[in-house]
Amino acid sequence: MANSKLNASARARSILGIDTGGTFTDFVLLQNGSLRIHKVLSTPDAPERAILQGINELGLEQAVKTGHVSIVHGSTVATNAALEGKGVKTALIGNIGFRDLLSIGRQTRRELYNLQPLPCAPPVPDALCFEMAGRADSHGQQLEDITAASLEQLCQALQKSGVEAVAINLLFSFLNPEPEQVIQMAIQNALGPQCFVTASHEVLAEAGEYERGIATWLNASLGPKVQHYLRRLQEGVQPSPLAIMQSTGGTLDASDAGRAAVNMLLSGPAGGLAAARFIGEQTGLKRLLTFDMGGTSTDVAIIDGDIRLTNEGSIGPWPVAVPQVDMHTIGAGGGSIAYIDAAGMLQVGPQSAGANPGPACYGRKGEQPTVTDANAILGHLQPDYFLGGAMPLDLNAAHTAVDRLAHPLKLTTAETAQGIIAIANEHMVRALRVMSIERGYHLEDFHLCCFGGAGGLHVCALAEALEMNHALVPLMGGVLSALGMVVAHPSRSYSQGIQSPLRQLQVAELTEQFRLLHQQGEAAFAANGNNTPSLHYTDSVDLRYQGQRFYLNLPWQPNLQALESAFHQQHQQRFGHRLPLPLELVNVRSTITPPGAVQQLPQWSCNPEQTKPHHVRIYGETSPVPVYQRDTLAAGQQLPGPALIVENISTTLVARHWQAQVDAWGNLVLSRQ
Repeated sequence: MANSKLNASARARSILGIDTGGTFTDFVLLQNGSLRIHKVLSTPDAPERAILQGINELGLEQAVKTGHVSIVHGSTVATNAALEGKGVKTALIGNIGFRDLLSIGRQTRRELYNLQPLPCAPPVPDALCFEMAGRADSHGQQLEDITAASLEQLCQALQKSGVEAVAINLLFSFLNPEPEQVIQMAIQNALGPQCFVTASHEVLAEAGEYERGIATWLNASLGPKVQHYLRRLQEGVQPSPLAIMQSTGGTLDASDAGRAAVNMLLSGPAGGLAAARFIGEQTGLKRLLTFDMGGTSTDVAIIDGDIRLTNEGSIGPWPVAVPQVDMHTIGAGGGSIAYIDAAGMLQVGPQSAGANPGPACYGRKGEQPTVTDANAILGHLQPDYFLGGAMPLDLNAAHTAVDRLAHPLKLTTAETAQGIIAIANEHMVRALRVMSIERGYHLEDFHLCCFGGAGGLHVCALAEALEMNHALVPLMGGVLSALGMVVAHPSRSYSQGIQSPLRQLQVAELTEQFRLLHQQGEAAFAANGNNTPSLHYTDSVDLRYQGQRFYLNLPWQPNLQALESAFHQQHQQRFGHRLPLPLELVNVRSTITPPGAVQQLPQWSCNPEQTKPHHVRIYGETSPVPVYQRDTLAAGQQLPGPALIVENISTTLVARHWQAQVDAWGNLVLSRQ
């Protein structure tokens, strides 16, 4: 690969992106203008062990010890702890009369028509819910005084409870944070630095006491675990700088990330989208419908110039109102298990064979038929090329597993395998429609962008089902999340609740609100030694019709009439109608970003293989199809389908009537003829 256009800081220091997954920990190293990839088995009990192992195997131990490697990490520590309910013992402090606020929630039911639902455990046990004075009204005016005696009584109760963390969630704290600040300081002084204390105005300065409270509780209960993990990792890589990927697709210095655990819940998937956005900007393909197909699930998102964010995400049963990438996840992956249901119909997923034993064709005593087994039977996965030939495929085991379904269905093994693929594809098409067509997007100008180890096998079929004529298979698509760690920019995101009719506001007062948010970001970057004068500010507002619960986020423009018109237009696109109602401005938001270390990825350079490609048989094709090694393809080379393009970490199936072209950076741009 030729040298890329890197700025001075990137040349002075290598950049290592690390994505920790359930099975593998992926590494992408940008060093001396070239990219390298590496994989090691993850160590879930102590993720830093796999990271340090990979650093040693890459020969970077000395460079790390001398501070010449910038490390960016996508961590699953917060995600796994939240999903498994393994946060630390946490207390909740609310206003008097609101100790059970998080237990009551929004009174939504998981099963709408179940008259006897099973009780759901509250996030915080009743014995750890405490009340305090200091309530503010809807204008931010404090209605109650906080006495020294009540603070002392509260601190004594917390000490007796033995909690490791405290979440403070008072009403209207986003308008008046002072009562929370008084309580927070008293608890920190009494319980010491070993107790993690977080206040809701720091986590989410927006209306919605339940959503704000859940975010604060998650941040408190996960914070100590994240801090301990990051401290161990920092000790292992110091003095090299360590940054952490946030759920928004931007990075945060590890010294600050421990205080913002709730902002790391989609750390890994956000990395993949950061890389897809970067590649889209570099290639000029800025409108991408993405799907990340791994072993267990598929994540679907849309990039229309930039990553779409949402404040309506969730983790397990809990809402997560802090900004995160807008992503739809379904249980369809390479390891998804196929079965026959009670009605005798073939079904696929969401259960997965996982990494152990995995699909039957992996030869690890797996017996359940999976999507990967179906691809192997159809010839889409070739035993001689799987993982660069390092892992043999057991085709006999795959046939045996799928035969168990073929006999009762009265189909051949290949027909059954084709049915498994068709059903898995339909699940993914449905998810892709949810994120695109159902949101008012027309896909004529979009490229379907696949990544993950299994994405390239399905990209052409999914594009055809969506009536799309263009697709993109990025370079290093099997480790794209780790690549996203390399190219992502540092960022800080801030918000402030307003909740006022739009026509009662003045541009000057909103400009002042944005200035205050900018100051927060500038101070945060300065505290980490980043005093760059070239910070970029992305300002936006949340608007809704008065009386609505949900809102739309729009870019800020200092023309309120134009802003109102833009809202009506976006509402029409998103929901199919507009209303003759006044608008309410809910929140102002700002994301502050300094320049990234990487301006471009290396351009593709190789010595094309002169020998003719090997040919193999695949189901549905009367003639053998060529198999190309991706790392031997030249920039500009065109490959008509049907064809297989293999690499160490994934395989791409170029279907009949499709053509692949290698672009200047090694990406495969697919077009339907």
